[in-house]
Amino acid sequence: MDSKQHLYLVDGSAYIFRAYHRLPPLTNPEGTPVGAVYGYTTMLWKLAEDLNKADGPTHLAVILDAGSISFRNDIYDKYKANRPPPPEDLVPQFPLIRDATRAFSLPCIEEAGYEADDLIASYAREATRRGWDVTIVSSDKDLMQLVGKCAQPHPGPDGAVIEGGCVDMLDTMKNQRIDVAEVVEKFGVVPDKVGDVLALMGDSVDNVPGVYGVGPKTASKLIQDYGDLESVLAAAPEMKKGKLQERLIEQAEMARLSKVLVTLKEDCALPMALDDFKLDAIPPDPLAAFLGRHGFTSLLKRLGAGSGSPAMTTQLHPAKPVTGGANPTEGAARQPAPEMPAVDRSLYECVTTEAQLDRWIARAAAAHVVAIDTETSALDAMRADLAGISLAVGPNEACYIPLGHGGTDMFAERPEQVPIQNALARLKPLLESDAVLKVGQNIKYDLNVLARHGIHVAPIDDTMILSFCLDAGRSLDGIGGGHGMDELSQRHLSHTTLTFKDICGTGKKAIPFGEVPLDRATQYAAEDADVTWRLHQTLKPRLSFEGGTRIYERVDRPLIPVVAGMERHGIKVDREQLAGLSSQFAEAIGALEAEIFELVGQPFTIGSPKQLGDILFDKLGYKGGRKGKSGQYSTDQAILEGLAGQGAVVASKVLEWRQLSKLRSTYTEALQAAINPATGRVHTSYSLVGAQTGRLSSTDPNLQNIPIRTEIGRQIRHCFVAEPGNVLLAADYSQIELRLAAHMADVPSLKEAFAAGEDIHSRTAMEMFGTVDRDTRGRAKTINFAILYGISRWGLAGRLGTEADEAQAMIDRYFERFPGIQRYIHETLESVRAKGYSETLFGRKTWFPRITSKNQAERQGSERAAINAPIQGTSADIIKRAMARMNPALAQAGLGHVRMLLQVHDELVFELPEADVEAATPVIHAVMSEAALPAVTLDVPLGVEIGFGKSWGAAH
Repeated sequence: MDSKQHLYLVDGSAYIFRAYHRLPPLTNPEGTPVGAVYGYTTMLWKLAEDLNKADGPTHLAVILDAGSISFRNDIYDKYKANRPPPPEDLVPQFPLIRDATRAFSLPCIEEAGYEADDLIASYAREATRRGWDVTIVSSDKDLMQLVGKCAQPHPGPDGAVIEGGCVDMLDTMKNQRIDVAEVVEKFGVVPDKVGDVLALMGDSVDNVPGVYGVGPKTASKLIQDYGDLESVLAAAPEMKKGKLQERLIEQAEMARLSKVLVTLKEDCALPMALDDFKLDAIPPDPLAAFLGRHGFTSLLKRLGAGSGSPAMTTQLHPAKPVTGGANPTEGAARQPAPEMPAVDRSLYECVTTEAQLDRWIARAAAAHVVAIDTETSALDAMRADLAGISLAVGPNEACYIPLGHGGTDMFAERPEQVPIQNALARLKPLLESDAVLKVGQNIKYDLNVLARHGIHVAPIDDTMILSFCLDAGRSLDGIGGGHGMDELSQRHLSHTTLTFKDICGTGKKAIPFGEVPLDRATQYAAEDADVTWRLHQTLKPRLSFEGGTRIYERVDRPLIPVVAGMERHGIKVDREQLAGLSSQFAEAIGALEAEIFELVGQPFTIGSPKQLGDILFDKLGYKGGRKGKSGQYSTDQAILEGLAGQGAVVASKVLEWRQLSKLRSTYTEALQAAINPATGRVHTSYSLVGAQTGRLSSTDPNLQNIPIRTEIGRQIRHCFVAEPGNVLLAADYSQIELRLAAHMADVPSLKEAFAAGEDIHSRTAMEMFGTVDRDTRGRAKTINFAILYGISRWGLAGRLGTEADEAQAMIDRYFERFPGIQRYIHETLESVRAKGYSETLFGRKTWFPRITSKNQAERQGSERAAINAPIQGTSADIIKRAMARMNPALAQAGLGHVRMLLQVHDELVFELPEADVEAATPVIHAVMSEAALPAVTLDVPLGVEIGFGKSWGAAH
């Protein structure tokens, strides 16, 4: 073994709170809360695996806080006085976390009267004096004082000179080494001056007073200019007169006291000898016993100790509740909602001073969970100005921090508020702290607004996504099934929220939120945070009870920051090319109008359903017209396609006219208007709850409806271009829904065809018609997709241009050749009728409350959707898993600069330097083709087709 020893000191206390907030409430077989224990165990496991793969430690120990009182309380009795007791369900987990550490056969070090940071500092000092290198596993800013500290060469016991070791840090959440350069980037000073900066700025979380009004930037600048704290205080009388000078003089002793409080004690008596930290192979028996005792069966399987006995049950994946068949939506077992006081807007606080802000930051940090919401000037997160931020730490414990309020008139008086840069500098550590969970309603919007101000919010929960994972498609208590805040508040809290219109008005009298008086703005904004906090308390516990944890934690929540980043990156479009295409469309639309008028013998408004219906059915006498309740004929696409099938040329021309008109208004015109003047790119907005099956949808602009296989669609895609020197790379899942159908319906012939790389539509044509040509392959393709969507005989007849009886014969023949498909359809419908919901391979539920409706149209519509939902939903889950894994995989391959820009249908679009295409292609292919693993092993391969070019169109 190399004589150079390397000690890893794990800041276990930070792991505990990270674990507590990253997992839902879980209990072991004895009913004891173990959510934090499970999270801590998995984090420690991952650390061990990662270090084993890397240049790992020779010695390792986990350091914990023995309690909340230390010698610093004797120096300053208000130290950490703002921190409330830990959450009630976390307290019984502390001893179990110590048991977990020992189960890994790792030293678990704590000492009464000292904080974990002091023990870490003392062990680091002793180890570096021995010549060992030390890595501190933490992201704690206080420990950054130790980074880069190296022991000086000195004689050893045998007289030989010992070259001193050095200290660095490892932030496992960001997978980032922290060395001197990273500390300088964060604080603006070298590590041994960090204590001076902390002494000036104070710490609201630990109640270190600092100098009132001095934030991180000011503190850093002062230390840069004067060298250290004492020099700053000595120079204060000569500084420019103002509040800063006054405060430095008046609060000099507080600054000195703060320096004592933040300085780490490096001479603690060491509870265990360094040599006892030697890292050997982890014995499996103690760990297996611990995992079994607490029901962590999935970890037991990883350990290779078997799946455990029947007694080793766990609520990490609880049994799904049984529901009644008569009314499955209402009969589902539900976690009872927690009791909370009624919303009282009079209790909200408007934060207009830095002292108030610091107090709220301290409360939020101490609570470890805070609901947040931003108020802005516009709905577009990439263009909106920040008007304010609201926080909530409990029911009716909410505040609003105005940041951009005041009239647009230059003479208008601005209300008192904390300067935006000062406020954001104070909020940044809280919003980026791994120890505090930030909860939002559609938090993706807030992530993008705050990212534009240099704040990268994490970790996060989203009440909108929680609702979607629990209740997609579900109508509860007579209230709709949407996932917006107002609807969720009414449904789950029986509370009617203030609306934006209530506050800002409508029409010409509407005012921007930044001009709303602060008392009214506080009521509205703080209520949003309060309601979000309450919804989180209501919805999050339901995940484990109702079987939603897997889909939320493994698919949807990890995707939120990924999609937010895609929105911020945006994509470049060629304005001149769009304008030229728009002109071509306008000419074609004009020509079609002339043809249509000539065919019907008169001009009319083609876009008017009433006028079109009268022309088609009254004047021209076509059959099949039906009037609705309004008394006018229906002229939807299905009606026009039916007429076109009968040979009505005018119907075909109207369909062309509609498509071109829509493409022109939706894309060639709208895309030009959507170009962000600051970035020169288009930033679409993705919704994670827009499609009931879990697929992403996009708006402003909607990129999902660009025709895929038409020449017009390709022309539009050619307008999406790469920056100079770059290319766009498109990676598309090939026939993923048919592949999933082959697996889920267990169709041997289809599975064999996919495994052999055959053309699946040709295979179907041969099975159905006994021959393969252009016609039979096209018909087979239509049938393949149509049957998976639960199409009727009449629907298939319409698509194939045949009689209903012939279409039914084709359906019968299809089921005869592929009986697994018919069995899948039957079993799926029976399951949905019994339970009220369908389920994907990854556990995503989609509810169908009208599946047993007496209304035939409603019932049949639900049945068609229920047949396809597991397949389409599983497809959506797979591409989401690929998206969440993509950036880490690219970064690990040294391709962190490759940007994922778009997700459309089954396709991902990237931008990258052309020189990196060869390196990036196999990484992207591997991530996408293996996205289902290890949760689901498919019987068919996932095909991925990749192309690249200067434009999106050229990439196909």
